[in-house]
Amino acid sequence: MKIFYTVMRYPLGVLLVGATERGLCTVQFGDSARALERALRHQYTAVQLQRDKAHLTAWVKALRGYFQGHEIAPHLPLDVQATTFQRRVWKELQKIPYGQTRSYSEIARAIGHPKAARAVARACAANPVPIVIPCHRVIRSDGSLGGYSGGRARKRALLSLERALGQPRAKHS
Repeated sequence: MKIFYTVMRYPLGVLLVGATERGLCTVQFGDSARALERALRHQYTAVQLQRDKAHLTAWVKALRGYFQGHEIAPHLPLDVQATTFQRRVWKELQKIPYGQTRSYSEIARAIGHPKAARAVARACAANPVPIVIPCHRVIRSDGSLGGYSGGRARKRALLSLERALGQPRAKHS
């Protein structure tokens, strides 16, 4: 298997975006392109990695659009490994409108597992493509942020960005 990747600047630092021939497989936050590439090599030791922005054109365009107020189009392909439960959670997360939040408990109820709020939180933590699957839009029932793979400061900043930009414009693909 081969993962094509690129590193792009965004308003909160640097994003590493990676995809196989089948679809997007990783989005990682950081402050340094070099550190992100090192982490990618450590995470995918048995995979051929190739820095190649051309294979990621649609995703880079979609992510740049996100930071300008566009929702990411759901038809762009993903190639992520997940349990059935994680896929159900992630599908529900993609229904949360740009600029809005839901609690872990609300997501658990929406997928028919009202007592599974902690399992929803674990599914969010396992999400390999943050922003695309918007786990930053999930908060605790008391209104506090909860955790986030990119850190709480980035979660807060992404939610603030979405609120500042208001309702999303057309889907960006």
